[in-house]
Amino acid sequence: MKFEETALPGLLVITPRIFSDARGYFFESYNQRLMSEAGLPVAWVQDNVSYSKKNVLRGIHYQVTQPQGKLVRVTQGAVLDVAVDLRRGSPTFGKHFAVELNDENARMLWIPAGFGHAFLVLSEVAGFAYKVTDYYSPSGERTIVWNDPDLAIPWPVASNQVLVSGKDAAGSRFKDAELFA
Repeated sequence: MKFEETALPGLLVITPRIFSDARGYFFESYNQRLMSEAGLPVAWVQDNVSYSKKNVLRGIHYQVTQPQGKLVRVTQGAVLDVAVDLRRGSPTFGKHFAVELNDENARMLWIPAGFGHAFLVLSEVAGFAYKVTDYYSPSGERTIVWNDPDLAIPWPVASNQVLVSGKDAAGSRFKDAELFA
């Protein structure tokens, strides 16, 4: 596995070694020893899967209580995956990082606690899987609206084509959101 630092401290793009032949391919999506050596957690409490249609945008989600680190990947299709640094003391506070994750490049993104997370489905459908370091906390969950002008995330789709949940459409503005110290 190849672990690449991003411009946001702690956020890593992980590219597995893919073994392909005429039958298809094989790769390790998780290796405890390699992940541990790269500084990632080795204990996960929950695996989650979502399935979404083209132009579905989920996020920007995070938890202020029971903050979660996430190891995210795409099992089918393609998404633009975005992490936003919500740590007030960070030199990259309010900055975002975006990467395409798809079923061909098999890249993963490690998103430490203290980041918001969102993704936009680029393909007709997408299967999205992720491991988390803490349990879901409904009372601690927060959402920043996906098109917040202060974050200025350049989503590659017209805003009238984006499909979001009511909860995500009603997210807080970044400047008003409850964030991390």
